[in-house]
Amino acid sequence: MEKRNAIPVFVVEDQPAIRKALLKYLATREEVEVLGCAPSGELGLEALAELGEGGRPEVLVLDLELPGIDGIGVLEAVRERWPEVRVLILTTFDDEAKVYEAVNKGASGYLVKRIATEKVVEAICEVADGGVVIESRIAKRFWNYFESVKATPKVPDRGGLSELELEVLHYIARGLSNAEVGEVMDIERRTVRTHLSHIYEKLGVSSHVSAVVEGLKRGLINL
Repeated sequence: MEKRNAIPVFVVEDQPAIRKALLKYLATREEVEVLGCAPSGELGLEALAELGEGGRPEVLVLDLELPGIDGIGVLEAVRERWPEVRVLILTTFDDEAKVYEAVNKGASGYLVKRIATEKVVEAICEVADGGVVIESRIAKRFWNYFESVKATPKVPDRGGLSELELEVLHYIARGLSNAEVGEVMDIERRTVRTHLSHIYEKLGVSSHVSAVVEGLKRGLINL
């Protein structure tokens, strides 16, 4: 299998100690290339603009608690101006309402800072590969929260999904990455991606989160 090039990453984190530790660790990992960092949302947006077309990161690692423009404001600006940049939230907030807000605004991943640092790199790789990562310890709470604010139909609408596709959707909703789904189901990661592409097509969606949201709306997932 052809080796993937290092993933260009930019970090926005206002706490010096956390920023320094994260950057130090990322510098040791060949999977990523750190393009820069910023201690505030305003400076982060300025730096992204200055990087120009072709020089921007694939993944923005973003804190929610920032001076001035907060993380949600930065997320909204990035999604509007540079939709190709995937945003991975890394913050101290672990309540489902915050996860819901961030995902609804277009975040591709949500981790809390107590997570092991190596898991951050795994998450960067996952979102760069088109996946969505929600830390497993908060994923179920998030989807339960979603269920509480969205009514589900009494009669499930499978939309033509096969049993295997439903199983993939079930695991994705619980916060498993493509690789983890493959391990649990004993199938290759590329097979998981194939199943996901079929799920997207059948449900009329384009991402992990929108697939799970649609699955919940149709009553296909019981968390």
